[in-house]
Amino acid sequence: MQYKLLGKSGLRVSELCLGTMTFGDDWGWGSSQEESKTIYDSFREAGGNFIDTANVYTNGTSEKFLGEFIASERDAIVLATKYTNGLGDNNPNGGGNQRKNMVQSVEASLKRLNTDYIDLLWLHIWDFMTPAEEVMRAFDDLVRAGKVLYIGISDAPAWVVAQCNTLAELRGWTQFVGLQIEYSLIQRTPERELLPMSRTFDIGVTAWSPLAGGWLSGKYTKANATSEEGRLDSEMMKGFLERSDRNIAIAQEVDKVAQQIGKSSSQVALSWLLNQGVIPIIGARKISHIEDNLQCVEVKLSPEQIQQLDQVSQIELGFPHDFFKADMVRNFAYNGAFEKIKNHRYSQLMD
Repeated sequence: MQYKLLGKSGLRVSELCLGTMTFGDDWGWGSSQEESKTIYDSFREAGGNFIDTANVYTNGTSEKFLGEFIASERDAIVLATKYTNGLGDNNPNGGGNQRKNMVQSVEASLKRLNTDYIDLLWLHIWDFMTPAEEVMRAFDDLVRAGKVLYIGISDAPAWVVAQCNTLAELRGWTQFVGLQIEYSLIQRTPERELLPMSRTFDIGVTAWSPLAGGWLSGKYTKANATSEEGRLDSEMMKGFLERSDRNIAIAQEVDKVAQQIGKSSSQVALSWLLNQGVIPIIGARKISHIEDNLQCVEVKLSPEQIQQLDQVSQIELGFPHDFFKADMVRNFAYNGAFEKIKNHRYSQLMD
């Protein structure tokens, strides 16, 4: 396992992050405490130090399990959890991005995790109600109090993240160093705005559902396509990912590359993400899943194989991105000198 800095911070995190939404079976699926511990131990033995959970995962059981697992090595773990989502008690302030929910959620997470501080606190989902000033000042207060060390944002538009970080920079408050998004060979729409924004602001990117709910693992394209595992993954992603000719074609291309190099489809899909400079969040219900996924760091895709995967999964960037690439537009914008200055960072963002 290699390590990298998370965004423009000095925080060293492993190139894979362990997602723990499956720790606990409170939701009718997931892993027992014993199986969860085995998965955690395997991740640690491979060198992983970046662990991701949330206040609502398996009704708080995920955080409770992790609190026990990390107790003897707390300082070695980069522990990330989230606030925003409520536990379903219909309390109007029991969910959302506002300061009250942030504070009460963090206090509850600290108790479940049995720790004094959270390394990385994610805002889970942007609520379109709370002012950016309130969110960023509340985050900064938690950092100054020592209860949170770094902050990140998940599932939000690029303009929201840019607004929040610009505001924080101007006010001298803590800025987001991490961005969590749905990203995979099947879900590449973050390339339109979120990924260029993260590069501009130097925000580290983590990808949830890196295997697209199992689509990129071979479960739906091979002999075991109707297995119980495949059915469960499909139910978990219901409403997020539909069966389509495009998704099948992408999954089959992943299978093809995997066969060429003698690796699993999951390893190929995760390796593609690593090549994008993204940290995949790998989750598992069984030890066999995590053991397979961890080996993706040893997969080396050739430029030709990356191109194969890029082509089958490419999306239309739409306006204004396609507009920027038109020769006439470039000739006007660069006064005919685009080829001479195309290595400039702004033109790289457009490419």
